Amino acid sequence: MEQDSVRTYRLRGSRITAPQQSALDKYWDIYGMQYSEDFVAISQLFPNSKKVILEIGFGMGEATALMGRDFPETGFLAVEVHKPGIGKLMARIEELELRNIRIIEGDAHPILKTMIPDNSVDGIHLFFPDPWPKKRHHKRRIVNNEFLKLIYPKIKDGGFIHIATDWVPYAEHIQEVFAPSALFTGGVVERPEWRPITRFEGQGITKDHQVNDLRYFKV
Repeated sequence: MEQDSVRTYRLRGSRITAPQQSALDKYWDIYGMQYSEDFVAISQLFPNSKKVILEIGFGMGEATALMGRDFPETGFLAVEVHKPGIGKLMARIEELELRNIRIIEGDAHPILKTMIPDNSVDGIHLFFPDPWPKKRHHKRRIVNNEFLKLIYPKIKDGGFIHIATDWVPYAEHIQEVFAPSALFTGGVVERPEWRPITRFEGQGITKDHQVNDLRYFKV
């Protein structure tokens, strides 16, 4: 089965609030772009950035906005499929007067294949991807061998992917995928201070969810 035929994200309701829709209407032409089959000119998107990070699946954009604020010299290219989250992040970008975040609406797999040039990003963030806990759904987990092959050429030499998950079996699965790979080296790390604790993560912590951070460097 082709990678693109397996949906790695869960379809959510399309309900969007009036403020989120308003932000989409006002700021899309400034911060947003649709999926296309043309490579993104990343250096033109972030001409003043010393580094560029690809954010895959930013949810409601809480962490992305805070990192954009805390690291003004880093460009963040953020990918998400759900319009409510995109609208929410656009509102936060404008509220915080950020100029170092751009958003691509769409599925990460085709975006990585056709829009992200090779050797163009310094790192990838994958925070709290859907763990698909049921065994019959494990094939939908975004982290697999094909995903590693897909992201490897996009990352600059010495670059990384940083993953966070609050589902222990998924953290174990991630380690099992990376362990035999000759493309990356790394493993579990302490939660870095730069990664914001979002409301979503905080809710998990109150439920005694164990959060694991994993960081792998391109070999």
